[in-house]
Amino acid sequence: MEPSSTEGGAEETLLKNHPPSLVMILKHGQELEEEQEELAEHQPLEQEDLNFERWKRRPLPKRTLHQKIDDVKTYLWNAETNEFMGRSGKSWSLILLFYAALYTFLAAMFGGCMFCLMWSISPYHPTYNDRVMPPGMTMAPHLEGHEIAFNASDRKSWKKYARSMDDYLRSYNDGVQDRKNIRCTQDRYFMQDDLEESGERKACQFKRSWLGDCSGLQDPHYGYSQGRPCILLRMNRILGYLPGQGKPINVTCGVKDPLKLWEISNFFPKSFFELKYYPYYGKQRHVNYSSPVVAVRFAGLQYGTHLQISCKLNGKGIINDSPTDRYLGSVTFSIDVGA
Repeated sequence: MEPSSTEGGAEETLLKNHPPSLVMILKHGQELEEEQEELAEHQPLEQEDLNFERWKRRPLPKRTLHQKIDDVKTYLWNAETNEFMGRSGKSWSLILLFYAALYTFLAAMFGGCMFCLMWSISPYHPTYNDRVMPPGMTMAPHLEGHEIAFNASDRKSWKKYARSMDDYLRSYNDGVQDRKNIRCTQDRYFMQDDLEESGERKACQFKRSWLGDCSGLQDPHYGYSQGRPCILLRMNRILGYLPGQGKPINVTCGVKDPLKLWEISNFFPKSFFELKYYPYYGKQRHVNYSSPVVAVRFAGLQYGTHLQISCKLNGKGIINDSPTDRYLGSVTFSIDVGA
């Protein structure tokens, strides 16, 4: 049998050549050495090892202002490496070339998109108009939401409303309408589709004097000084819309609380919107267009009474009772008149 060259083989040979008592002593000594090694591994740390101040990072020495200035100068221009702000001339050239190419590409792409967009749409009418919503209605004066509150004997309380009415009706002055628009007598839609797309459309006159007591010509206070205020109602403009399907759109007003009674003295000039003012061709083609208005004068209002009033459009294709849009086909406002 070949002799073993490993340490384990030599140890076994040694144990076989000695008596059993000596073998026991050797094994016991080996076990003691192993126990001492295990105890050495679990010995508590010395006091020096528990001093954590030794392991803290020591702060760097404080730099002087002169050193900081030198570092900045070196960063801006390093004469040893010929670098400006940490980059060599070649590095700066490459990065500037990259960003120039990038922004040139982005500008060209944006310009191409804008060109395609402007080329594909018309400035006179929408390209896609699958569904036209029914019109809403607005009112004037409209200063503090839809609330009108004043005292008839207090000029300061209602002067702002009269001034707002003047501003609103300035474009309806008779002289302006005679100069810019034509007098229409027909009772039908004023169609002008036979003209070129960019051709300017004519507009029918709507004169301020037709509003009678609510025109501000006879009564510059529009009835506010007498506790009989005037309100102007206008149907919102919709490009190409033909309201009423051939019949005029009627306007009605009422109080939401049926226990509170009131009366309307008059509608001016009529209680409906005539067909001759439609369709509307947009600002680009209908330059001098004046939307028709209906003036409502409230008479017999009791002083100190809060009235919640709703005015509605009525006609074919009109929606005035939408639960989600209270301005669709109607407008609601409140009036408080003091003595």
